[in-house]
Amino acid sequence: MCMFLLYKAPKSHKPNDTSILHTTPLTPYTMVADQNPVAVVMIPLPLQGHLNQLLHLSRLIATHKVPVHFVCTTTHGRQVKLRVQGWDPNTISTIHFHDLPIPPFACPPPNPNSTNKFPSHLQPLCEAATNLRGPVASLLHKLSPTARRLVIIHDSLMSSVVQDFVSLPNAESYTFHSVSAFSIALYISEKVGEQIRKLIKPNGITKISLSFEGCFTPEFKQFISVQHEYAKLSSGRIYNTCRIIEQPILELLESEARSANKLLWALGPFNPLESKRFGSKLPKKDGGPVDRCLNWLDKQASNSVIFVSFGTTTSFSQQQVNEIATGLEKSEHKFVWVVRDADKGDVFSDNNNNIIRVELPKGYEDRVKDQGLVVREWAPQLDILAHPSIGGFMSHCGWNSCIESMSMGVPIAAWPMHSDQPNNAVLVTEVLKTGVLVKDWCQREEVVVAAAVEKAVRRLMGTNEGAEMRRRAVALGTNVRKYVLDGGVTQTELGKFIAHITR
Repeated sequence: MCMFLLYKAPKSHKPNDTSILHTTPLTPYTMVADQNPVAVVMIPLPLQGHLNQLLHLSRLIATHKVPVHFVCTTTHGRQVKLRVQGWDPNTISTIHFHDLPIPPFACPPPNPNSTNKFPSHLQPLCEAATNLRGPVASLLHKLSPTARRLVIIHDSLMSSVVQDFVSLPNAESYTFHSVSAFSIALYISEKVGEQIRKLIKPNGITKISLSFEGCFTPEFKQFISVQHEYAKLSSGRIYNTCRIIEQPILELLESEARSANKLLWALGPFNPLESKRFGSKLPKKDGGPVDRCLNWLDKQASNSVIFVSFGTTTSFSQQQVNEIATGLEKSEHKFVWVVRDADKGDVFSDNNNNIIRVELPKGYEDRVKDQGLVVREWAPQLDILAHPSIGGFMSHCGWNSCIESMSMGVPIAAWPMHSDQPNNAVLVTEVLKTGVLVKDWCQREEVVVAAAVEKAVRRLMGTNEGAEMRRRAVALGTNVRKYVLDGGVTQTELGKFIAHITR
């Protein structure tokens, strides 16, 4: 019998109701002789971009000999371990995986013809994941006596799931934001947003709108609102970023955090940084599509290839795929293009999930075989970005992709689709100046024609302007890696975080 059946979660608490600390006790907390100083429980939202970041953070914390419990649905725990890049999760013995069941949920396919690119087909999964509250409460109850302090790190969109930690006298929680500090700062208050606008353009003039207009469906806005109310119970916030990337923004957020008596930690980049680009190779896979892709890249000149990938939640119409194909071909630059459908709620629900639903133009792959490589399987993005032949990245600007690209020193051709991505595109193109914009957000419902794709590729890969962006991206990546190495600022901040939770 699953242990969560033994515990019935109490009625939902109001986030500002401190009386719950005394009115909903669990079994009394008992000190035991063999306690760990601390145990960490990770609660990700079961979408790939969220799962990936907290699994990487689990690795970083586990290297400090802190036991980490990674809690997920059965399906998505399997998914994130299958897709992890840069390290083998089986080599970290202090990470304990807890795969928990959730009720069945609707699993519609993505709609490639929708003008709004928000992946609304994944909302049923997000709603179903909130049913983890009972199992998570039971697990926390079980783990509480094993450590002097129980630390819960949860995705900001899973805040309601962990609310029962307040009943445990040795538990505290930290909210993890899976997006940039820049995007969160714009979201939390108009006052902070105005300060950011001044940072970007002191004269108040900017080409790109800083807003969340068209970024979400009304239903998902409501989901966010509910989860963020429960985030008020946490002791602080964690970001997958570092101060070399977002220092002024983090300072604004720290000021806001202090006013709310919260802590703030910038612990990123979480992704591994060892790579062929910097003198050592990431772990070899089993000779499948990963090796095929990397072997092709090995034959290309340094900085000559643009990597084209739009993440796990983007679906394109047949018309848009044709335009991208034509634009890449006409650019006359080398490319690796990931052509696959968006994830469904359950990526294992059928055998065709990772096969594209649309066709490339007739004879396309034969025509471009000397110019480009089409990848239809799950792509080793971290390995690809780390390869020395990669000189640019056409991306949707999801935060995983942005932070991986920045840490590897690769400039971005920004093509945002939804959520935080439009604001991340502003960060890349206007603040850091390490990229070009493929498409203005105000034109988000329009098809991007081949000429625009061609222009963006040529601008990034074949002009002096693009070379200067590449120089800035390389410098940024160098500084980011210095921050992460032993003695660097991020490493110090991670050390401070470990010291804080083991205090």
